[in-house]
Amino acid sequence: MNQITVTGMVLSAAPAGEYDKRVVIVTKERGKIAAFARGARKPNSALLGVTNPFSFGVFKVYEGRTSYTLMSASISNYFSELRSDMEGAYYGFYFMDLAGYYAREAADETELLKLLYQTMRALTSPKLSNRLVRYIYELRLICINGEGPQMFECVRCGDREKEKVFSIKKGGLVCRECLGHIDGGLLLLPSTLYAMQYIIASPVEKLYTFALTDEVLEQLGDVVRAYLEQYVDKRFKSQEILEMMI
Repeated sequence: MNQITVTGMVLSAAPAGEYDKRVVIVTKERGKIAAFARGARKPNSALLGVTNPFSFGVFKVYEGRTSYTLMSASISNYFSELRSDMEGAYYGFYFMDLAGYYAREAADETELLKLLYQTMRALTSPKLSNRLVRYIYELRLICINGEGPQMFECVRCGDREKEKVFSIKKGGLVCRECLGHIDGGLLLLPSTLYAMQYIIASPVEKLYTFALTDEVLEQLGDVVRAYLEQYVDKRFKSQEILEMMI
């Protein structure tokens, strides 16, 4: 077995055997990995705290033929604020479920991990709306996966000047001249369009730096939810619980 060091965040942890845990970690170097933490459920284990969901840091693991074994970890952020914020915690669980859905094994997940980390930081900020954090995260994550909407030009003719509507089925903006070729379409508020363009194109570190009016936030949420329903073929338990709470 080879010992390697990876930077990542624990997405989930489950009991394994009498005292062990099986943890899923999204890492920038190896993508999504599953690792066994031997004895992590013992009260005096050094792995007890570092294997909890939301834990972000550096992990030392042995790489076996079919699985990894977690040896130690240096955690730089536990996001412990979420322990006393039930709503925030369920937002966090949903965000990690989405990350786990999109993350791939043996892939470079640097951008996904950066987004997840910055999103968790935003989630613990009292200045930001949890709903806005959610919509930003959902839209940017689907863009990282290569399924994001085209928000800068007409998806049919490439025009950047004419007035456009948003089409879920066509995956982005459609100009008035091309509108006859599609069914349906939503005229976005100018601020909604700008917000979506900003979310798609801005550096991850600058994503959570703006606020929206209630009207724009509502339309952004409607658009992002409809888009995910069209392109993400999965519902998560954490998502169902979250939607019952809010």
